[in-house]
Amino acid sequence: MIENRVNDLLEAPDAQLVIERAQAILADEANRRRAFREWLTDEVKAEFINGKIIMHSPVKRRHLDATKYLENLLLNFVMRHDLGVVDSEKALVGLTRNDYEPDICYWNAQTAATFEDDQMEHPAPDLIVEVLSRSTTGRDRGVKFEDYAAHGVREYWIIDPVRKAVEQYELDEATMAFATVAVLYDDQDHTLTALSVPGFEIPVKAIFDKKANMDALQRLLLK
Repeated sequence: MIENRVNDLLEAPDAQLVIERAQAILADEANRRRAFREWLTDEVKAEFINGKIIMHSPVKRRHLDATKYLENLLLNFVMRHDLGVVDSEKALVGLTRNDYEPDICYWNAQTAATFEDDQMEHPAPDLIVEVLSRSTTGRDRGVKFEDYAAHGVREYWIIDPVRKAVEQYELDEATMAFATVAVLYDDQDHTLTALSVPGFEIPVKAIFDKKANMDALQRLLLK
């Protein structure tokens, strides 16, 4: 917890020097973050993480398909029931220190009602989905996993398109860390039930298979 880390720092005899040095580094980082946002365009997919600009490379077909299939279901369900907003890839999520462009985000209706047409930066979503690739796995399971939880993201899904699996995590508000809910595979007839999107329930296979996706979409639209 943050309080414990602060207490550990304050126990150090050089705490004041460490804090002053950190403040100087963070002030410089904030200037570079502002420059990053001014530089960022619609054509560029990049994130600002711990002071560094992270450029994203093209991804493989299975990554694109998993993202597209899940967004198809979630977006249509949320729109049909007026539950909020779903965005993918180019929605900038601005947290205390870092700027992210998650694969899929969902904000509830109350939060979405505050959005404006010319808004670029968005607050922490209720649900974030990241689809793993070779270049992003470390961040998706590392800094993003910790940062999303620390900023109150209620639910986090990590999709592995190689194993065809979904890892579902829920925020433990007592510790502000993610706790594992389930690891679900597409070949075991598992059902994925969202905790932060009321009524959203789909077969895991619908994230990886076109026919299963269309069948699930028809069922969702009848709800």
